[in-house]
Amino acid sequence: MEFIFIGFSVIPELQFFLFTTFLCIYNISMAAHMFLIVLYNLSSNLHTPMYFFLANFSFLEECYISTITPNMLKNLLSKHKTIPFLGCAVQMYCFLLLGSTECYLLAVMAYDRYNAICHPLLYNVIMSRNACVKLIVNSWLIGLMAAIIQTSLTFSLDYCGPNKINHFYCDVPPVMALACSDTRFNEIVTFIIVLCVAVGAFLSIIVSFARIIWTIIKHHSSAGVKKAFSTCTSHLIVVTIFYGSVSVMYLRPKTSYGTNMDKFLSLMYTVIAPLLNPFIYSLRNNDVKTAVKRLMKILQL
Repeated sequence: MEFIFIGFSVIPELQFFLFTTFLCIYNISMAAHMFLIVLYNLSSNLHTPMYFFLANFSFLEECYISTITPNMLKNLLSKHKTIPFLGCAVQMYCFLLLGSTECYLLAVMAYDRYNAICHPLLYNVIMSRNACVKLIVNSWLIGLMAAIIQTSLTFSLDYCGPNKINHFYCDVPPVMALACSDTRFNEIVTFIIVLCVAVGAFLSIIVSFARIIWTIIKHHSSAGVKKAFSTCTSHLIVVTIFYGSVSVMYLRPKTSYGTNMDKFLSLMYTVIAPLLNPFIYSLRNNDVKTAVKRLMKILQL
């Protein structure tokens, strides 16, 4: 009827410290992403495809961290670190939906940079408002299908033995490790989904950036080099953090699940990355800095 999270209970003396740290991270992340969304809506100079995708990315990140962090904070201060069977399924579904959608949204953002740098004259035609909306909707549809398949398969298994999840949220590997029925088919499906969603999207990002670099080399433009790397470096950092930790977490055999390294890797893409992303995208971005200055002048008036 319910699962029990082991989470970080192996270090009870750090429970309050972890609660305070993660609470601060959560509040800063939510505030930073909300600020980017408000800034996009109030600043006319940011009404471009790039910032349209970034605003949608910030909304996705807010939903993403809210799926995991509040329940984790509650469990850090609670003696009864439980979650109902149905609640675990809902949390897993939301996490997979948002995580899979983020994979393709990052690929869409790389595709946008590719068109901006490699096809500047056709950019406004290729990345029209209608095209941007379709790319966002398709990302959500891919995430929806991946989440439905993965969650339904995971919770169709028999759970008749231990109910302690060696993790801080309901992720596929630690939950599936508790099943008392054969999980080989589920492991194969999980591997295929990760290949199609995470690896497939990652390869499309690599192709986009490879074409960008080739275009820069071909035109021998120092101005082009500066522009490309100023708009692409931030995205590459975010992609590296997210895809690196996700790939290590899921593309390995079941026998290696349940280690403390799993929790660290999960913290990277569920807590740390959402905190860093808004700062990575905005601190080196002149358009965002200009929009902030204009907003501050308006507020002062």
